Amino acid sequence: MSDDEFQVIAVNRRARHEYDFKEQVEAGMALLGSEIKSIRAGKVNLAEAYVQVKGGEAWIYDMHISPYTHGGYANHDARRPRKLLMHRGEILNLAGQVAQRGYTIVPLRLYLKRGRAKVEIALAKGRKSYDKRQAIAERDAERDIERAMKGGGDW
Repeated sequence: MSDDEFQVIAVNRRARHEYDFKEQVEAGMALLGSEIKSIRAGKVNLAEAYVQVKGGEAWIYDMHISPYTHGGYANHDARRPRKLLMHRGEILNLAGQVAQRGYTIVPLRLYLKRGRAKVEIALAKGRKSYDKRQAIAERDAERDIERAMKGGGDW
């Protein structure tokens, strides 16, 4: 693996449907040994996860990392809060925008980069239901155009 390559473990597809993203940031995570083994095995779910800033630190909540099968007595709690490792300026910037403009912070994907687990988080604003329908219609229209360009379909 070169320095730029990474292995995607989990993607939060629901977030791409529910939110519009303003800015994206990469963050490391403080994990236990059994957690990183479960992550490498792909036993992660980001669907209900969210990020909050408390006491000048960023924490990710409700990210489910399944207990490691060979963990024994030293296994971890599947939904425990996990500290995100970011620069203080990045944390303060995100916290300020969440407080002032009504944004929320959601995780988009979890991946391994040079052997370390990283999570891509985004400053996001929730979409209204009509915005979701419009986004779906635009995606369908683009798909139809691509099909027509390839010569497939009976138009």
